[in-house]
Amino acid sequence: MAKKPKLIDQVRNSLRQRNYAYSTEKTYISWIKRYIGFHKMRHPKEMGEEEIREFLTHLAIDKKVSPKTQNQALNSIIYLYKYVLKIDLGEINLLRPRRSKHLPTVLSKQEVQQILSLLRGETKLMAKVIYGSGLRISECLSLRIKDIDFERSQINVRDSKGNKDRVTMLPQSLQSPLKEHIEGIKMLYKVDRKNDVEGVFMPYALARKYPAAGKSWAWQWVFPSRKLSKDPRTGIIRRHHRHGSSLRKSIKIATANAGVHKQVTPHTLRHSFATHLLENNYDIRTVQELLGHKSVKTTMIYTHVLNKGPAAVTSPLDAPLIEKEK
Repeated sequence: MAKKPKLIDQVRNSLRQRNYAYSTEKTYISWIKRYIGFHKMRHPKEMGEEEIREFLTHLAIDKKVSPKTQNQALNSIIYLYKYVLKIDLGEINLLRPRRSKHLPTVLSKQEVQQILSLLRGETKLMAKVIYGSGLRISECLSLRIKDIDFERSQINVRDSKGNKDRVTMLPQSLQSPLKEHIEGIKMLYKVDRKNDVEGVFMPYALARKYPAAGKSWAWQWVFPSRKLSKDPRTGIIRRHHRHGSSLRKSIKIATANAGVHKQVTPHTLRHSFATHLLENNYDIRTVQELLGHKSVKTTMIYTHVLNKGPAAVTSPLDAPLIEKEK
């Protein structure tokens, strides 16, 4: 009789079966370990709402973590109970701390162009894809060759936030640079095939169904790493996509050199994409679909950072005098 996996291995297997990102896997397992360690290694089956409340209070008061981080910890613990231990925690979401509402940082069109002009090579292309198509950085990094549809001028975003697919635009100005880039990375692909390198990572269900797909051209990364690396999930040496750290660093440097005094990250380009579309009077439902937001309420936050809100309210300081002084 096969030995039952340890609890953390059960969590890891469950997350992989549900096709969660590796970064999410690391985060969830880390919080679950901290939760168990805080309660002196008691098994979660012996604990419940009271122990979860104590842990969240410890994070808030002793560790002074933000509501966002507390929610991240709670999501990890809820996953453990719901999908691994199959325990109903009831009204556990009532413990969820209220997050502060902050308006997103948005760049003007001129600021975007200033920053993009200071980027170079593949980093510049990635930043243009994020701004031009409204992608999250993780969505840009995990693009595959088959996801770029030049004929329809669209990008197919697979397994995005919430494990949903969506379609967004491929700017005409990016068609030629992307085609040239893809032709360039094809040489890297040919070298890997010649050296019989393992195929790229595939979602687990697809890997079982199509075991050879990872070596096909269609499934290769649009932005592959230049070096081979060990897959942390399997230990297999293969070519992964580029890491986001270099893009973040390059954008930070370009922002400073452009004299833009804002906290700018790759996600700021996505915020700017949404805001600039709304400024150009595109329908908010269309913008919602392009961004992949589940609710239009999430997209509505961008109406608050427009020069003119949905009601087109004008400041009395800028309004013309109705009556001339006599």
